[in-house]
Amino acid sequence: MNILRRLPADVRKALATEPGERVLAFASSGEGYLVATNLALYLPDGVRVPYEEVDRASWDESGLKVALIAGAEHRVPVTEPRRVPETLRERVNATIVVNKHVMLPGRGGVRLVARRRPGGEVKEWTLVFDEGLDPDDPGVRAQAEQALEGLRRSMGV
Repeated sequence: MNILRRLPADVRKALATEPGERVLAFASSGEGYLVATNLALYLPDGVRVPYEEVDRASWDESGLKVALIAGAEHRVPVTEPRRVPETLRERVNATIVVNKHVMLPGRGGVRLVARRRPGGEVKEWTLVFDEGLDPDDPGVRAQAEQALEGLRRSMGV
């Protein structure tokens, strides 16, 4: 059965989708609909969240919490999540090209993560420092940047 037949027509028409973008899953909330496409998550307030911008998402009895790499966070009350959690997890994971933890000299380490738009080129690298490391310390930052450059060269990314 076509999933679009079950998504209300007015919701489907209101989505500002790109050419080739298609609905994969949706869930109703008290605020409207949460819609997962092959390229992004659409929140009930109309905000479009591309999967490559999602840092993490979690579900509990109150609904969905999505944290973005840029630091913003969205909360959506959803009582019946349907297939949205699985779709969101799969789509976000598909944006990760590289996810490698590298030890830094004598201090701990940094996780180097490359993300891309589905089907696109690497958009951004994120440095996630181990707890206890100060990402603003120039020495730590230089070591992490050096590790990133080595990884990029070795992987050709």
